[in-house]
Amino acid sequence: MPRKSPNPSASAAGPRTDSTGLPREASRAPAAEPDSTTEASRTTSAASGIFSPEYLWVTLGSCALVFLGAFESLAVTTIMPVVSADLNGAHLYALAFAGPLATGVIGMVVAGNWSDRHGPVWPLYSAAVIFTIGLVIAGTATTMVVMVAGRLFQGLGTGAVIVALYVVVARVFPTRLHPSIFAGFAAAWVVPSLIGPFAAGVIAELFTWHWVFLSVVGLVAIAVFMIRPTLTSLPKQQPDTTVPWAFGRIVWAGIAALAVLLLSLLSEIPAIGGVLAALAAIVAIVASRPLLPKGTLLARRGLPSVILLRGLTAAAFFGAEVYLPYLLITNYDYSPTLAGLALTLGAVSWALASWLQGRLSTQLTHVASTTIGSVLVLLAILAVFVTVLLALPSEIAIAAWVFGGGGMGLMYPRISTMTLAMSTPANQGFNSAAMSISDSMGGALALATTGIIFTGMLSAGLSFAGVYAFAAAIAIVALIVAPRVTDPRAPELSETAEAAETIAVAVNPSNHANPTTGAIPLTPANPAD
Repeated sequence: MPRKSPNPSASAAGPRTDSTGLPREASRAPAAEPDSTTEASRTTSAASGIFSPEYLWVTLGSCALVFLGAFESLAVTTIMPVVSADLNGAHLYALAFAGPLATGVIGMVVAGNWSDRHGPVWPLYSAAVIFTIGLVIAGTATTMVVMVAGRLFQGLGTGAVIVALYVVVARVFPTRLHPSIFAGFAAAWVVPSLIGPFAAGVIAELFTWHWVFLSVVGLVAIAVFMIRPTLTSLPKQQPDTTVPWAFGRIVWAGIAALAVLLLSLLSEIPAIGGVLAALAAIVAIVASRPLLPKGTLLARRGLPSVILLRGLTAAAFFGAEVYLPYLLITNYDYSPTLAGLALTLGAVSWALASWLQGRLSTQLTHVASTTIGSVLVLLAILAVFVTVLLALPSEIAIAAWVFGGGGMGLMYPRISTMTLAMSTPANQGFNSAAMSISDSMGGALALATTGIIFTGMLSAGLSFAGVYAFAAAIAIVALIVAPRVTDPRAPELSETAEAAETIAVAVNPSNHANPTTGAIPLTPANPAD
């Protein structure tokens, strides 16, 4: 499912002005970081790495927080069919995925703005507490409504944690170590994508699904405890009055998130539910507009289409992926463990394709990479659709998802590369944030809509077919947009292997809003405003 993850390519971003809304500590040059390590200490520790004694605990704690957020996102995809059956909550199944993506956008915006004004310490503590509260609520839920409420808290906390961690990196680590710590964040996403689905299935079978949530609570506390000594050693920052609260951005993010939630809930109202749900979807899209580059919703050539493609591919792939374990468990009597393995195969394929496109960056153009990737995702979804419709063997759907994961691996790193290449130092923060927001909102809207389709077609026995037909329709639109990611009138983009390889390590084969392969999820602000 879509997730928020850190962006290891962030170190390539140049200085950003305050107007971008980027937490400034995450983008200042070393000389402009009043609270960062002094030049003398930088010289003394020139040979130090992220695992040297001075950085060891903050490195382990930061990577652990990223790992736990990634594991939880991936684990939920595997166990949610079991949770839904246990709590009789099929009608809220999709909202359990769409909701966290929507509230995560709020967490990104608020935490970025808060970190700009007061530093990262309290934003990080608060985000960890909110995430933990969500784990406890979900882990002790006895109804699906309570489960969804817990998931909303988890999304809010996860979005804020990632942003605060970026500011911690800028405050604590010298610039030369940024690529190393970002690579650590990427690895912290890759490992759960390989073992998370399977491990969650084992926990659910041996114990109960509740422990998939509750077992993480203590680990979050340990991770924060690892970071705490470093945070307490940072000089206390007085409120920066030159950075205003971005109330406009926060309000728009809140409206977009609320509209996504209402999209699922209003559809159940008799007679007028469909109309109200459609209006909620329109409101969510309109509210996202100030957070995206101009022309994104019109698929203008160049950067707007790059950002739009990110949202469309997230909507198509993740909107379909969260139902794959559900399909295997319900229609083919798979255990949660075996259903999780299907996601793992897609994750491996995603990782390999990301590596491959990095190796072929000079031979495989951006347009070719996004177009081939879009075709693979579309074919994978269509294959699952046909499997459901004709009751074909489940192995066909699983094999198809391997190709779908490969398609995402071809596209996501290139989308990140193009976003940075088409940005200037003045709008890198905004464009990076827009990519994460497009990812999150695309996935959230698609999941909310698939939930309506699934519930509405349940009585006809076509729930899964309807979901995959809708996902295929989005994939077709993505395929149409894919060739528009470059503008013939603009200077040719750099196709160097270095840029693609830097981002290729960031593979998050499962989530929303994928901070590992995507943008820095920071406070968005349109430079054009």
